[in-house]
Amino acid sequence: MNATISRTLSRTLAATAAALCLSTLPACSGDDGSGGPDGGPPPGEGDDGSDPGSGQTPLAPGVGQGGAQDFGQFRAILEAGGIPGPQTLDDVGFFNEHKIELPAADCGDDVCLHAELGVAGNMLSGSNCTLVLLGMNTPIDPSRIERPPLHLTVAVDTSGSMDGAPIEHVREGLLRMAEGLRAEDRVSLVGFGDVASVLADDLPGDSAQLQVAIASLGASGSTNLYDGLRTAYEVSFDRADLAEQNRVLLLSDGQATTGLLGDDRLVELATDYAIEGIGLSTVGMGLEFDPTLMRSLAERGGGAFYFLEDHAAVEEVFEEEAAALLLPLASEVEIDVDVASGYRLRAVYGTKLATVGAGAAHLSIPSLHLAHRESVGDTEGGRRGGGGAIVVELLAEPGAVPDDERVGTLTLRYRVPGTDEDVVQEERILSSLAPGQTPAEGLFDDAGVEKAFVTLNLYMGFAMAAERAEVGDDASALNLLQILHRSVSQWLETHPDADIEDDLRYVLMFIDNLMARGAAVPPGTPTPEPWPQD
Repeated sequence: MNATISRTLSRTLAATAAALCLSTLPACSGDDGSGGPDGGPPPGEGDDGSDPGSGQTPLAPGVGQGGAQDFGQFRAILEAGGIPGPQTLDDVGFFNEHKIELPAADCGDDVCLHAELGVAGNMLSGSNCTLVLLGMNTPIDPSRIERPPLHLTVAVDTSGSMDGAPIEHVREGLLRMAEGLRAEDRVSLVGFGDVASVLADDLPGDSAQLQVAIASLGASGSTNLYDGLRTAYEVSFDRADLAEQNRVLLLSDGQATTGLLGDDRLVELATDYAIEGIGLSTVGMGLEFDPTLMRSLAERGGGAFYFLEDHAAVEEVFEEEAAALLLPLASEVEIDVDVASGYRLRAVYGTKLATVGAGAAHLSIPSLHLAHRESVGDTEGGRRGGGGAIVVELLAEPGAVPDDERVGTLTLRYRVPGTDEDVVQEERILSSLAPGQTPAEGLFDDAGVEKAFVTLNLYMGFAMAAERAEVGDDASALNLLQILHRSVSQWLETHPDADIEDDLRYVLMFIDNLMARGAAVPPGTPTPEPWPQD
């Protein structure tokens, strides 16, 4: 785990790609890797000259979605000196670790939708990148929310591999979480090794009995993941109250070794109980657990997936699950993206729940929650919890003559939790540029979409480099990363930003790891192939 996260145990936490704005990749050369994109200087400042900055000023609280919310495994592999594969990089988790500045949340509803346009040459090749930042925030002050009572069932892997420091950190994390609970909150605790057992059943959050049950957690035996999750769901279902928030939190440091071993049965459980109103968040600890399964379970359960590179960070997950994730701002969320003539929709990033066509996309998100980070510079406790921005990539139709300045329209519909009230919002996306026109300095509606543009380029740079390295093309991967490093470094000279600065550390780490295994970019290196169109 990175040093910042390792230094503190009490912080809170909130929460392969197709061709993202990298439709073509002409010459990306440079004997020493220092060359930048041909004709693609770093993007300019926002329209108002504002600096995304390392800002400490609190912004309107961001809004995040359930599902995969972490890219810790990618980081952990780099920190260990390895080369991560593309499957370890999750776009939802990557964007969740970036706090995006949005306009004021003054729409009059609990959730405000913002559609921000950005057009610039991408940071690898300089070719046109047209994107729309789909951001959401809220005018609600988190400190003034009266959250409903919660019933949290925690399923803890107590197999032998958790012995020692892992189970100690789990105990400490649960005890810290209990300190923030109220008498009306209820907690059940399930431990599972060879079999599952209920260690605490429906106890008040502030009860001494709960603290005793937590303190008595031990570790032995194999990992019966199915029995642990099934038992936790049954306990939660039996004690469920529609006036409460009902959620299961599953934590494991390994893969199932006994009991029912098929992933399909576990995913089926999460799906069935989500329909009954019981959400699921998952936590994977160490490097031996099954990230694909744990991510899938969280997505089906409408919760968050966390990868903890360091066992000590488990404490922040328990605190966050109690403090933030269980406060839904909107439910049954539907977002429609309609693209105007002159453009077609290429891809949607930052959500797993999108159906994408050439002229439209539909997003269906079970619920939206508060994101915990308050400002761009709010990184002392780790970067997770930025709010989960969603980005739509557009491609210009060659020779198209649009009817007007409209690029597209976004429509948001959601249900106010606990009521029959529906909210509908619509945002039009306008541009003064012709489709495909790329101003040298870039054109951004505001500072937030400019940061989103840089974040997208970083994400795709990581993804493309990981794909090339996986098939043994280390020279091409190195070349891409060196160009990306230079472009992002130049941008940071005038746009200091804590998230992007941290990303740049991992770009350099990736470069160092490639070079350590012999990668080099000799003179005359062939131009990498363009990112595929489909």
